[in-house]
Amino acid sequence: MTDASTPMEGAPLIAPSSTDHPLYDDIVMACKSVFDPEIPVNIYDLGLIYTIDIAEDNAVNVTMTLTAPGCPVAGEMPGWVADAIEPLPGVKHVDVEMTFEPQWGMDMMSDEARLELGFM
Repeated sequence: MTDASTPMEGAPLIAPSSTDHPLYDDIVMACKSVFDPEIPVNIYDLGLIYTIDIAEDNAVNVTMTLTAPGCPVAGEMPGWVADAIEPLPGVKHVDVEMTFEPQWGMDMMSDEARLELGFM
């Protein structure tokens, strides 16, 4: 018997996003307007947005992380993300959840972010 809080072996650590939803691309662009104040790259390209889940009623649930648990804007960044997404036409409501599982790593950055930061 397995514990319900333990993911099944082989289950993804990051839930899939609603990439086929008509609002998905606009929400990604809104996320790209939010920057980590310590790193000159948007949070989407940094890989801090793990999941964008859009319900049938256009309620948006975002699961995100930070580069480090002790990030000085940890309490503020989820609000910045919600404030960027909520004004989009068609969005009903936005909830932003913070997680540190899995832990963020530099391998989660986009090629654009790596290039911008001089890692390529």
